[in-house]
Amino acid sequence: MPSGILLLDKPRGLSSNAALQRVRSLYNREKAGHVGSLDPLATGMLPICLGEATKVAADVLDGRKCYRFTVALGARTATGDTEGEVTATAAVPAFTPGEVAAVLGRFHGPQTQVPPMYSAIKRGGQPLYRLARAGVTVERAARGIELFALSVISLSPAALDLEVLCSKGTYVRVLAEDIAAALGTCGHVSQLRRLYVEPFASEPMHTLESLIEARGAGSGPALLPADAALVHLPAVVLSAVAAGRLRHGQRVAADVPVHSTRVRLYETSGEFLGIGTTDASGGVQPRRLLKTAADPAFSAR
Repeated sequence: MPSGILLLDKPRGLSSNAALQRVRSLYNREKAGHVGSLDPLATGMLPICLGEATKVAADVLDGRKCYRFTVALGARTATGDTEGEVTATAAVPAFTPGEVAAVLGRFHGPQTQVPPMYSAIKRGGQPLYRLARAGVTVERAARGIELFALSVISLSPAALDLEVLCSKGTYVRVLAEDIAAALGTCGHVSQLRRLYVEPFASEPMHTLESLIEARGAGSGPALLPADAALVHLPAVVLSAVAAGRLRHGQRVAADVPVHSTRVRLYETSGEFLGIGTTDASGGVQPRRLLKTAADPAFSAR
């Protein structure tokens, strides 16, 4: 019953939840979740946390994302991608690479973005995409996002191939529409691939086919350990006695980094314990601990 993080290369045409269910079935895990949804149109990195690694999912979700996408110019669709009907068309003006770069420069940095109706955001318990399919449109509050890099990979008279490094919560479909509008036309996403989620930029991905083949052979890819998602947090090492007290919910004294509030915790044996918070007097409180087979309350679920 493995615990860890699997970096799935989600195929086009499959929802993130459908991909999760296939992985969950392959690994026979009830406790599993994907982090950061990808549209059915999209491909690329979909982190899936299995077992106790689900306890670090929030930190994975907070990581920056890198996408490569194509903006088809001259047509707007209901969904912002090729899945929806064309709702508007416009002529595509001629532009130079320099003009495109100048337009993209306006999108760098912190900004706000209105989520699309075709999204999983809920209103009154209903995902917005269900309301959209019923022909209902509701007001959506703008959300703060940030683009750290946005560049041209290639361009043609009718399309732009772009790459963006962005914060969580960024809708690339909305970004594509906004870029097209800034160029004096309209557009939609025709190709979308998530290249990586930080901090996994250099880690390999696994396809569903490779997972199925490996499981059929009685093996599988090595899962990333849960603490691979927490490299941004300072590490604190505890003695076996302190670790035992921590597991029982007690505050323990430790050599904590100055000004740190959240830390990843280890026993001197090297075992990863989970996430803790520190206080001004040098103490650590348990906040999100992982269960192990050695724990009395351990469950294989």
